[in-house]
Amino acid sequence: MKKSREKKHQQFLALTKPSKDSKLLDVGVAVREFSPYDNYLEKKYPYTNKITALSIHPLDKFSKLYPDVKAVTYEGGRFPFKDKEFSIVYSNAVIEHVGNFPHQLVFINEMARVGRQFFFTTPAREFPIEIHTNIPFVHLFPKQICDYMLRVLGKEWAAGNYMNLLLKKDLKKLLKATGFKNFRLFVQKIGPFPLHYSVYGRN
Repeated sequence: MKKSREKKHQQFLALTKPSKDSKLLDVGVAVREFSPYDNYLEKKYPYTNKITALSIHPLDKFSKLYPDVKAVTYEGGRFPFKDKEFSIVYSNAVIEHVGNFPHQLVFINEMARVGRQFFFTTPAREFPIEIHTNIPFVHLFPKQICDYMLRVLGKEWAAGNYMNLLLKKDLKKLLKATGFKNFRLFVQKIGPFPLHYSVYGRN
């Protein structure tokens, strides 16, 4: 996980080239940290006072860990910010948790709306082990069957709208549906298998 997070972080910096004056929006920060690699941007970025964190969950614990970061809670859907309010919008492994295709489309459109640049990542559904549950192959079945099997295996928390993983073709379909053309799609692999996708866009 450390290697993967660091690789994505370096990719983010190389693509967006933030300065000390850049205003960053981090969408979907971890409210509770289960590993030392959660909220990696806040841990590694040198100008935390330039970051705004956005979540649908209360951010009291997050704010105690990162007092320099402005914390904003919202109800989902449209982001509570003006057009192009931020230099860069960042989101790590969140889009698979926001709901189905229409909700994911809104999510991308909002990142593009409020930021001059945006960078987001998501786990590849093609990877044989599902990284949230560590169960192999179940996530490759149709959603309804996958959810049933997760409940049988005692992982009901991962069923329903908690997780809508994306194949590469699904991500391309989403990006095409936005009508936004100025983006680049990257693949991080382990051996022959895609592990994560990264998307960079610029207005």
